[in-house]
Amino acid sequence: MQTKSPVIIDLKFDQEQVAAALKGAFADREVINLSHPANRNRDLSGIDYAVVWKPGADLFSRAKDLKVVFSGGAGVDHVLTLPGLPDVPLVRFVDETLTTRMSEWVVMQCLLHLRQHQAYEAQRAARVWRELAQPEARDLTVGIMGFGVLGQDSARKLKTLGFDVIGWSKSGRKVEGFETFDEAGLDAFLGRTDILVGLLPLTPETKGIYNTGLFTRLSRKGPFGAPVFINAGRGGSQVEADIVASLNDGTLHGASLDVFEQEPLPLESPFWSMDKVFMTPHASAASDVAALFRHVAAQIERLESGRPLEHLVDRSAGY
Repeated sequence: MQTKSPVIIDLKFDQEQVAAALKGAFADREVINLSHPANRNRDLSGIDYAVVWKPGADLFSRAKDLKVVFSGGAGVDHVLTLPGLPDVPLVRFVDETLTTRMSEWVVMQCLLHLRQHQAYEAQRAARVWRELAQPEARDLTVGIMGFGVLGQDSARKLKTLGFDVIGWSKSGRKVEGFETFDEAGLDAFLGRTDILVGLLPLTPETKGIYNTGLFTRLSRKGPFGAPVFINAGRGGSQVEADIVASLNDGTLHGASLDVFEQEPLPLESPFWSMDKVFMTPHASAASDVAALFRHVAAQIERLESGRPLEHLVDRSAGY
């Protein structure tokens, strides 16, 4: 009987979480966790599968026979730029728990801005008791850039709360119940948007897309007189100097940021002390490691039983 190929695990995650998630995972095959010292010089030839997130620089030169590479996260920009990445199928992580966590974060940020949470926190610090005029969700249009699985889930939840929600994607994909825009319709989309939510993957086209030139095209007709920018996609898509300047000069009313150009965020970043910014440490939708391993096992089972892999990355598109 042919033995099943082992799985290489090379994940720069919390290793206690990885170890806990591996208990009971891949029960039908060997797991080679490269964080273990015993595996540092292990021969990785003849192995079909690797699950990676910021892997060692020598992984692909050691594992020359890989048939599939699995990304440890929903984003794959970190994998596509790896030196020596073999020309084999690349599978991104799609998981309901990751989608739900992301949309929870997006909804929370929209509500924090809608309900003027920072203004009330400032009043509390100054011991001021004053009610502010309160717009409703239906008074604001949320425009989501990146209208895939994550964007659509966020859109449905925001719509339930009463927000007007529109979507933008490069292809202008049609989604029932929502008005959507394509590349040619970007100006029309931005002109309607009071709260801009960034969920785009990082590609050469999206690098630095969130900049002053884009912020100045957003709607200024909303109840706060200036738009809000929320980004949970990729830090490389935003120009942080432009966000700071736009907040300071009133081009932006506020911002919520979960991703940054450099992570961890440098101590000298102005964001640490800006009252108009809600900030989280790339924590909007951390990968559930056990769910990741279930996803990988299911895809391997599909492949080995003669069915096609799902969630394949289009390398030319970058996602």
